[in-house]
Amino acid sequence: MNHRAYLALAIPLTISTMTTPLLGAVDTAVVGQLPDSAYIGGVAVGTLIFNTLYWVFGFLRVSTSAFAAQASGASDPAQGILSLARPFLLAVVVGVCFILLQWPIEYGALILFSSDSDVTKFAAEYFRIRIWGAPFTLMNYVILGWLMGMAKIKESLLLQVLMNVLNMILAILFVHVFTFAVKGVAAAALIAEVTAFILGLLIIMKASPFKWRLPSFQELVDTQSMKKMFNVNKDLFIRTICLLVVINMFTAKGASFGTDLLAANAVLFQIHYIMAYFFEGFANATSILVGKAVGASDKELYKKTLTLSKQWSVITAVVIASVYGLFQEQIISLFTNLPRVLELSTTYGTWLILYPFAACFGLVIYGAFTGATEIAPVRNSMFYAMIVYILIQITATPIWHNHGLWLAFIVYTIGRSGFLVMYTPRLNKKMLYVMKGI
Repeated sequence: MNHRAYLALAIPLTISTMTTPLLGAVDTAVVGQLPDSAYIGGVAVGTLIFNTLYWVFGFLRVSTSAFAAQASGASDPAQGILSLARPFLLAVVVGVCFILLQWPIEYGALILFSSDSDVTKFAAEYFRIRIWGAPFTLMNYVILGWLMGMAKIKESLLLQVLMNVLNMILAILFVHVFTFAVKGVAAAALIAEVTAFILGLLIIMKASPFKWRLPSFQELVDTQSMKKMFNVNKDLFIRTICLLVVINMFTAKGASFGTDLLAANAVLFQIHYIMAYFFEGFANATSILVGKAVGASDKELYKKTLTLSKQWSVITAVVIASVYGLFQEQIISLFTNLPRVLELSTTYGTWLILYPFAACFGLVIYGAFTGATEIAPVRNSMFYAMIVYILIQITATPIWHNHGLWLAFIVYTIGRSGFLVMYTPRLNKKMLYVMKGI
């Protein structure tokens, strides 16, 4: 494993993952050209509701990728199939539950997040359309995770790009041609989610290295394997809850400062997502390589992957911060033409120059822990960082208002990285023991 081989895996994965925040960015930019900041606020709140619902079950992608990579490294076709079938069943059940419970979910979420009657109205319009895509979105998590774990990078890239490009085109068409406003953005997302699911199944049937057969019920619910999957997913679930607590507290507090500031923070958060997903591509590459190393008991691949991950996390942080620092005003202006929102976004956008350096190690090294299916340190580090965030938000925002809010978020991000890096020596020791490296 060398730099070239690592980048050959990381760059396509980065392109693939980047389509997700770009989609949110396009949605924000599409409604940002409409004449009222409440449109941006409504889409921001609606998107946050779905981020909360879906990110809680983000482990469906992460753990599926890790278990699939380990099955691939061990050349085990049976486990390769089961690594897809088990989370797929869970995704269907959870997605249907979301649809059945959509009314109490909407009611509770809008009470929690909205601060303005127009924002609430637009957020409700967005929610009532997108909720019907819940099962498809969660099943798409499983499909994408399995393709990544099996190192089917071209296929996963194709699926992501097709889904999100379709979403972007439809959003622009529905909003600016058919004038559907927020409903058009939601309808575009729903159509793209269903289309991606159908394409994903076709891609899996064609790209799978295994001869497909339906696993028996006994194989599907094997006690030991199910216990391992749920232990990994439980820790990822808790980790995601901590992340969502931070994001939801940030958004709710920003909303209390007024609609214009809610819109400005929504613009900056979309830029932050783009930065974060640059690192996500490298984290996915690290996860796949570590999973293969564990499955094949290859200690040299494991050690080299960790070294390359750290090096490229720093390089990526320098590049991202430099580009944003040089073109900050131009980047922000892509999202909205409302003068007050532009002014506020520029005022608070300086905080994002610090974000890549605060986030780089935590977001990339995270891939090593998921690939090794050692998730407890990820859970713990996120919990500690969340506590830090809560304490700083409570103490800083009464004094510095929105600057205090961004200070809390940046320090939380530093903590997220620092606490996880502290667990790395323990991970190395355990993995080298498992791979008989001592």
